[in-house]
Amino acid sequence: MLKIYSKIKPDLLLHVVNRLDEITSRTDIIPEDNFIQCATLRMQEGKTFIPHYHIKKERSYKEQIAQESWIVVRGKVKCYFYDIDNETILNTPILNPGDASFTLEGAHTYEILEDDTIVYEYKTGPYEGQESDKKFI
Repeated sequence: MLKIYSKIKPDLLLHVVNRLDEITSRTDIIPEDNFIQCATLRMQEGKTFIPHYHIKKERSYKEQIAQESWIVVRGKVKCYFYDIDNETILNTPILNPGDASFTLEGAHTYEILEDDTIVYEYKTGPYEGQESDKKFI
């Protein structure tokens, strides 16, 4: 797992890349104090889970940031991960099928390297429109 920290605030985790071939068991990828959460699970045939549902509850946060994840299904994607100054590129990993990226803070962009690349994009919600969700650099 590649964890990319800010050079400006060295304790601040900004971006994470998890590779398909690194998934060996249940692993929490994102620290629990973030809005987006993800864990990997490697399971064997016959594994089951107790049926369940998730409880609705009141939540209030002083502020919330939209955090984003891309999971490559097919093709290749080059990520450009920036520091919190939104100018300094910290890392440019290439994602292959099964790999996932997570942006917790800091700017980011992606370059598609192959035709017919398919990704799943996840963001924390609710979505309130581009003007209240992002700023272009």
